[in-house]
Amino acid sequence: MMVELLDKIEEYRDYALSLLSQMIETVAISPDNGGMGEFDKAELLMQHLDGFKVERYDVEDERAKENIRPNVVARIKGENDRTLWIVSHLDVVPEGDRTLWHTEPFKATVAGDKIYGRGSEDNGQGIVSSLIAAKAILDLGLKPKYSLALAFVSDEETGSKYGIQHLLKEGVFNQDDLVVVPDAGSPDGSMIEIAEKSILWLKFMVYGKQGHASRPDTSYNAFRRAIKFLRDLDKALHAKFDKENELFTPPNSTFEPTKREKNVDNINTIPGLDVSYMDCRIIPDYDIEDILKFITEFKREYELADGYRIDVDIVQRESSPPTPEKSEVVQLLKRALKISRNIDAKVYGIGGNTCGAFFRKAGIETAVWSTVDGVAHMPNEYAVLRNIIEDAKTFALMPFL
Repeated sequence: MMVELLDKIEEYRDYALSLLSQMIETVAISPDNGGMGEFDKAELLMQHLDGFKVERYDVEDERAKENIRPNVVARIKGENDRTLWIVSHLDVVPEGDRTLWHTEPFKATVAGDKIYGRGSEDNGQGIVSSLIAAKAILDLGLKPKYSLALAFVSDEETGSKYGIQHLLKEGVFNQDDLVVVPDAGSPDGSMIEIAEKSILWLKFMVYGKQGHASRPDTSYNAFRRAIKFLRDLDKALHAKFDKENELFTPPNSTFEPTKREKNVDNINTIPGLDVSYMDCRIIPDYDIEDILKFITEFKREYELADGYRIDVDIVQRESSPPTPEKSEVVQLLKRALKISRNIDAKVYGIGGNTCGAFFRKAGIETAVWSTVDGVAHMPNEYAVLRNIIEDAKTFALMPFL
């Protein structure tokens, strides 16, 4: 049976290439990132789910096309009701600076075994590999030991409120379910992610006094103040929270100033408000509340020093416990990798945030795994077709072991 199943997946190479190409060209950017959402991609995917028991868990969002943020579940009944889930996401990030792309970001371009385009690796590869794995089981008329369910969710890139968080609230998953999220990995497929750093996104509103640029003596430059504040805070955070955890790369907590909003429209005005953001990825050795308390005290010292306000808003915060290395889902995935590819897999942690964090917080065993070169969010993002096929073989074996 196993040989027949693996051989069947090899037959889907052209199908996988065609489907991934269509998905790249069906733009699915969150309204939070200036897009219209995932409706069109979900509708495309629905055309490829014949033979599955299909459920929709759509969430209303008036900013999105058809006012819908779609979530699609496709099931195959197994010998028992305990379910192995493979969870991938429909949304993609914007292309960024187009001048850095060698191809059109939202037009699939094939070069050898690589398919270029935004969303190809993140998370089109996971969608296609899980789908063809399940399709092979259906086409061969096989009944797996575990029930198998594929979830294709919205909003992963901007917080998962309309995606996996909604499905968890709806009670779609059971506590004894096993979950694999194909949204991180290594080029050789040997690394299984079992832990994620806590994520803390902060918005800093640094105030000054607006005035004419020729009279800095009568103003207080919020831009200059913000630069100094963020530089000093960055240095202080790294000095205070300097432990290392070798499960992760990098092994330390990171505190990165990132986005800045426009302050004034003209060159000859000193800004009275400067708005900046920081992306913090915190190893499990630290509690987010301790980080926030430190930042609050630090900004108060600034406010006392010059008499001007600094406001701090939390944009996003998530933390989750690690999945134990000896957990059933990790061991099941390791066995499938050994059989399908003769890989002795190892475990690691990442600084990124996937749907896995929400499952772990809910107490559901979750492994994050795929075979990827790690080009998500980069210009010239691509997926490797051979990786899609090989990952599908691993996914197809898991519910039978």
